[in-house]
Amino acid sequence: MKQSKIFNSPSPRVSIIIPVMNERRTLARVIREANRVDAQSEVIVVVNGSTDGSKHIAARSGARVINYDQPLGHDVGRAIGAIQARGDILLFLDADIIIPAHKLRTFIRAVSQGVDIALNSYLGPTLKSDVHSVILAKHALNAMVKKTELLGASLTTIPHAMNRKVLEVIGADSLAVPPLAHLKALFYGLNVKPVQFINVGSNPIKRKRRGGQDPLKDLIVGDHLEAIGWLTEHANERGNLTDFMRQRENVR
Repeated sequence: MKQSKIFNSPSPRVSIIIPVMNERRTLARVIREANRVDAQSEVIVVVNGSTDGSKHIAARSGARVINYDQPLGHDVGRAIGAIQARGDILLFLDADIIIPAHKLRTFIRAVSQGVDIALNSYLGPTLKSDVHSVILAKHALNAMVKKTELLGASLTTIPHAMNRKVLEVIGADSLAVPPLAHLKALFYGLNVKPVQFINVGSNPIKRKRRGGQDPLKDLIVGDHLEAIGWLTEHANERGNLTDFMRQRENVR
C-alpha cells in the first residue's frame, strides 16, 4: 500500500471518502465537488485494482490517495477510508456519481446538528408490481428493527455522512458490508435520518451488467442476509419481535 502526499487540511473537520476502481471518466469531477464541501476537509481516495490511471488523477486533484494494486471487493474501500480518516464527520461518495457540493453540504450540516447518520432519502422505484429485490431487502431490514419510517433509506445508498462516534459504536470494519453497518446503527439506538433526496438512480454512467442483469444484486441481498444473521445472534431468533400469544410449548 502506498500513500501520496497529503494536500488536504492539516486538521480536517470533514473527511470525504471515495472508493475508486477504474473510474477515470468521472473521478476528477467527483473530487472537485468534494473539495468544495467544507474549508476544513480532506478527500481520501481509496484506489483498488485500478488500471486506468485513477490513482494519478486522484493525486493530481489534491486527494489523499490510498492505493491497492489488487481489487479489494465491493465496499471494502469505505471501511479502509474510514479507518484512515481524521475528521469528526465522514462523508461517503462513489467515484462514478457526480453530486454538486451544495447538495453534499446538507449531509454535513445534518451531522453537525446532531444526526448520527445522515442518509440519502432515495428509495428507488417502488410503485411497480415487480420491485427490485434490493429495494425489498432495504425495506425489510428497516422493518425488522421497527424503523419503518425509514422506508428503504439505507447505508447501501450514497451519499451518506456520519459522525466519528458511529465508528466507535458499530466498528469501522462493518462499513465493508453496508446493510450490516446500517442495522448495527439502528440496533444500538443511533440517530439515523434521511436528510436529502439525491436521485442516484439517474446516474448516466451505468454500471456494467451481464446479460442485462444487475451484477451486484445477489451480493447486496446476501449482505442483507448477513445483517439479519447478526441480528438473530445479538437479539433472538425473531430479532426481538414479539410472538404475541403464541404458546409453542403446547404443540405436541
